[in-house]
Amino acid sequence: MKPLSGKIALVTGGSRGAGRGIAVELGKAGATVYVTGRSTKGNSTNNWPGSIDDTVSQIEDFGGKGIAVRCDHTNDSETKAVITQIRREQGKLDILINNVWGAHDLGVDAKPFWELPLENWDKMFTAGVRAQLATNHFAMPLLRENQNAVIIHTTFWDDNKYIGQFYYDLAKNALTRMAYGLSIELKQDNIAVLAVSPGFMRTELVLKHHIVDEKPWQEIEELKKSETPHYIGRGIKALICDPNVMVKSGHVLRVGDLAQEYGFTDIDGKLIPPFRM
Repeated sequence: MKPLSGKIALVTGGSRGAGRGIAVELGKAGATVYVTGRSTKGNSTNNWPGSIDDTVSQIEDFGGKGIAVRCDHTNDSETKAVITQIRREQGKLDILINNVWGAHDLGVDAKPFWELPLENWDKMFTAGVRAQLATNHFAMPLLRENQNAVIIHTTFWDDNKYIGQFYYDLAKNALTRMAYGLSIELKQDNIAVLAVSPGFMRTELVLKHHIVDEKPWQEIEELKKSETPHYIGRGIKALICDPNVMVKSGHVLRVGDLAQEYGFTDIDGKLIPPFRM
């Protein structure tokens, strides 16, 4: 039997990138995965590659079960509707992956704070931090009915170093702190809450930026130490399958460290060390 058989998961922001990698790896492990995002087949945000339907198709290609639900997580009524649907169709929620992140629309421009437009706040906090917070808010009653649920926030972390872009640094640290605070409030419910930080990922948008696909990426110096989004997916799967995951609740964990601890590799067989700035 697959280790996550019978588990119900929700992965937000699952059209591409880390969200897709996580959703696919959870689906391969046997979970029924609800995948949310704004991009649907034939109607992708900004005409970017990938959609929630593509992610579900990839889950199904590996013999898993995925359910695509279009959702703009800046709209509370849409977020609430997703949780209502999961309750109606499944009666429970075991795994919540908070991955939605609105700043892809804006990019991360590494200018000094005073030169950055205030739109950075809206994309990184309203469409990122608040969107994840709202998903927690609406999902919490369903999660608390399950005595072994897991909540994971994707973030960025390198030993508390300054990331180099004011709003991005502020938002990612807010997500890390959100996971810590929730871990304390949910300890009595035996719900583990963690923040997980990937390294430099070869997402669809990164490859699009470099005008390459997966085949020749090794020729680009900047990408030589990169990892696929499946690497964080495998790290999160390993955490969820760990019967002692509560010991790690409240911590921020890097994928490279998880790979060394749990013994998994990226899809190309490489063990990629923890990302360092």
